[in-house]
Amino acid sequence: QCIPEYFGDPYVACRPECVVNSDCPSNKACQRNKCIDPCPGTCGINAECNVRNHIPSCTCIVGYIGDPFTACRLKPKPIEPVVSDPCDPNPCGPNSNPPRTIGDRCQCSCLPEMIGSPPNCRPECVV
Repeated sequence: QCIPEYFGDPYVACRPECVVNSDCPSNKACQRNKCIDPCPGTCGINAECNVRNHIPSCTCIVGYIGDPFTACRLKPKPIEPVVSDPCDPNPCGPNSNPPRTIGDRCQCSCLPEMIGSPPNCRPECVV
């Protein structure tokens, strides 16, 4: 009979469960002559471990970013840009055409029969 922790035919050869990784299933690794799950203690906070070909691989869980071997943090939500209308409130004043937004500016113009420049459009003469 083989000594404890060893397997095989004692008249031929006794050997441990494993000597190299290839002695184990692909989702296990050979450590101290035993096929074990190599994941415990490998990955950081908010990360998950998958074993491929005996090698543990860490990835951040969905919605998290960072170094999966140390810690993953919640992915920040994108900051919505504040959309402002330069023509609201209307800066053109009375006797002017409706304002036009051009890029990030508001363009104002006086009505055809008015003089001056917005916001001070006025008739040429008042009777």
